[in-house]
Amino acid sequence: MAPVVTPDFSRKLLDTFDVSTASAHLNVALEAASVAADISSSYYAGNFTVSTKADLTPVTQADVECEEAIRRIILERFPDHGFFGEETGQTQIDAEYLWLVDPIDGTKGFVRQYPFFSTQIALMHKGELVLGVSSGTMMNELAWAEKGRGAWLNGKRLAVSDISDPQRAAVSTGNLTSLAASQGWAALGEILAAADRTRGYGDFYHYHLLAAGKIEAVIESDVNILDIAALSVIVTEAGGVFTDLNGAAPELETRSVLAANAALHQSYLRKLRGVVA
Repeated sequence: MAPVVTPDFSRKLLDTFDVSTASAHLNVALEAASVAADISSSYYAGNFTVSTKADLTPVTQADVECEEAIRRIILERFPDHGFFGEETGQTQIDAEYLWLVDPIDGTKGFVRQYPFFSTQIALMHKGELVLGVSSGTMMNELAWAEKGRGAWLNGKRLAVSDISDPQRAAVSTGNLTSLAASQGWAALGEILAAADRTRGYGDFYHYHLLAAGKIEAVIESDVNILDIAALSVIVTEAGGVFTDLNGAAPELETRSVLAANAALHQSYLRKLRGVVA
């Protein structure tokens, strides 16, 4: 059963948020996420059309309406910024500031009424990710972070765990298709065999758990930068380390993730480095 949902949860939460402590960029991102939450929750019961994109993934009218609303809110406030959206494409991609948006990350789940979809909004400045908002609408979770200002979930400061023993670690995995077809499968098996707990919490949710210190690592392949840009800022600002499986920082072409607390990231990276593009 899906959790009980407050349709305007994010707006009520933001009413208690001291906007004077946030940058203009963060305020706009939070406003856009709140509007998107209202749109996606209104469609969640299933009253929407579904079509298939060229890459054979589904898109709904909720995806499109959410992104159009986010785009409008951001570009009305920052018309000189670039915008890279999952559904409406790229505008001024070479701008100094570039917004990266996935209006409904987890559309396949959304279509089947899984509550694990989210809205992801990130800001990149001169190639560096500096802001992230992750809105898990049906899970009543709103996380945000800015570079140098910490990470927050529902108004509470986030911090990764300090567990350094792999045998005490909880590890979550996702999108394992390319890992399963590579030598990375064996390397991943070593990590999971040693862990205290293994699950596939998936989508935005396992990154929220990692940033909150409730699990120690997330390992994924077959990702898109729009899926994980905001989450990378949140995990990093919570004290974690967020790279691809080769140890590189997230950028527009990133396709895999190794995110972990600082105590475990390097040891996991030694096992996984170079096993998948």
